[in-house]
Amino acid sequence: MVNQKLQAPAGPPSDVEDIKDRSDFLRGTLKEVMLDRISAGIPDDDNRLMKHHGSYLQDDRDLRAERQKQKLEPAYQFMLRVRLPGGVATPAQWLVMDELAEKYGNSTLKLTTRETFQIHGILKWNMKKTIQEIHGALMDTIAACGDVNRNVMCTSNPYQSEIHTEVYEWSKKLSNDLLPRTRAYHEIWLDEEKVAGTPEVEEVEPMYGPLYLPRKFKIGIAVPPSNDIDVFSQDLGFIAVIQDEKLLGFNVTVGGGMGMSHGDTATYPQLGKVIGFCKPEQMYDVAEKIITIQRDYGNRSVRKYARFKYTVDRLGLETVVEELENRLGWSLAEAKPYHFDHNGDRYGWVKGVKGKWHLTLFVEGGRVADFDEYKLKTGLREIAKIHKGDFRLTSNQNLIIGNVTSQKKKQISELIEKFGLTDGAQYSALRRSSMACVSLPTCGLAMAEAERYLPRLIDKIDEIVEENGLRNKEITIRMTGCPNGCARHALGEIGFIGKAPGKYNMYLGAAFDGSRLSKMYRENIGEEEILRELGSIIPRYAKERNEGEHFGDFVIRAGIVKATTDGTNFHE
Repeated sequence: MVNQKLQAPAGPPSDVEDIKDRSDFLRGTLKEVMLDRISAGIPDDDNRLMKHHGSYLQDDRDLRAERQKQKLEPAYQFMLRVRLPGGVATPAQWLVMDELAEKYGNSTLKLTTRETFQIHGILKWNMKKTIQEIHGALMDTIAACGDVNRNVMCTSNPYQSEIHTEVYEWSKKLSNDLLPRTRAYHEIWLDEEKVAGTPEVEEVEPMYGPLYLPRKFKIGIAVPPSNDIDVFSQDLGFIAVIQDEKLLGFNVTVGGGMGMSHGDTATYPQLGKVIGFCKPEQMYDVAEKIITIQRDYGNRSVRKYARFKYTVDRLGLETVVEELENRLGWSLAEAKPYHFDHNGDRYGWVKGVKGKWHLTLFVEGGRVADFDEYKLKTGLREIAKIHKGDFRLTSNQNLIIGNVTSQKKKQISELIEKFGLTDGAQYSALRRSSMACVSLPTCGLAMAEAERYLPRLIDKIDEIVEENGLRNKEITIRMTGCPNGCARHALGEIGFIGKAPGKYNMYLGAAFDGSRLSKMYRENIGEEEILRELGSIIPRYAKERNEGEHFGDFVIRAGIVKATTDGTNFHE
């Protein structure tokens, strides 16, 4: 029930709100336009709806100019994202995704920063077949994008397998329970017949309503001491509280988010704030009521101001908590102590409980492909054929081959050696702590390179790192091609945001455990300037750091960048 004392921002609804309003609960004309063979693309209105079905229409920007000269339409293709709660897939599901990438995509898989698969390069006439085969493997793409709750993240955590299993089950339940109720997905892609006589709005979308949310909504669950999912970057976060090896419940955080717009100080990344504690069985109630607050009071006029973090800031944290507890009919308990050590992955073989093993592999940029001298995709395919445990896609774009028996460990180790698969031990810790979004050539928002460029930049930064004896010192480095924050650049100790081709804003000073944002250090600089700056700062860090001091902490202590009092503000 809407609180009459609270108000959503004034202003006419955005064009997307109108599209959703006319969409008949996300149906639009998608069923018809996907059958149209005249163009490989679809109308913009339907593309806005397509996101809610887990896909974006893109084009190969490397080919734009040439196709334009030839008077051809852009090289349209679709990116398809799977909903994979907690990032856990079976070997059979891995094999299906591997095959679909070959059959319908660009032959590669992208492991995303939200623990799921993306396939790029799918042509329009192959979309329905791809989604149906994903469905046949007991996965789906519902709400993997769009103005709804997206893939629920969960700490990959191979060190506490029993706790991880319990938390993973809660993440899966949360993801399923928060799905849109419309049958549009099943009608369009799975050939379900539409039921005559549309039910009342309240019955179709009891939580989201006919307009869904003002913008995307992200939930993540962290299991300390690992903050690998960057829980403070989530619209809604849950921090597991463990006592005597039992899960007591979760501290709740609200109002995180990484996106911003260049030059607009009214937009900014922000860390979520802890507001209290709930029991595991109360998670859904908390999540549902938070989502309805955003539904009722989020900005539906200007989309760049529509994320939940801006709703929290506009209404005030105390007001949001009061409204949440009014809607719950009960109060959150006082938050309980917790501690994070890091927000990266731990590589190599680790023995968990019940004698099971877990192997974390380094996957640079999250790109699973066969390269000239590194047959990563083929090697993982052969492992999936014999593996009886699971695959865990990490939020740092890496892969855990999980729950391996001692017997299978020998066979998998032989395949690892045969195909030269790596946990990254031959690379610097800096490279192993890197993350990049897809960016060019497929992302329409990209202003500069990221995934294709960051490895080459690290080659050169590594020379500085090596010269200063820091090869094995973890420093998180992240790059995005635009300010939207898909690689959570604002939580990298070194961060880059694309500004123009070959130009980046450079940020420093985030916390190693994900509890403090970075700050602007240099604006609109290229590679030469980046290397010059790091060539000055990294030697200072090597010589002047305190014992155990992380790079992000050092640059603040040394006055290279200044931290705000609460560590949460991030304005240019």
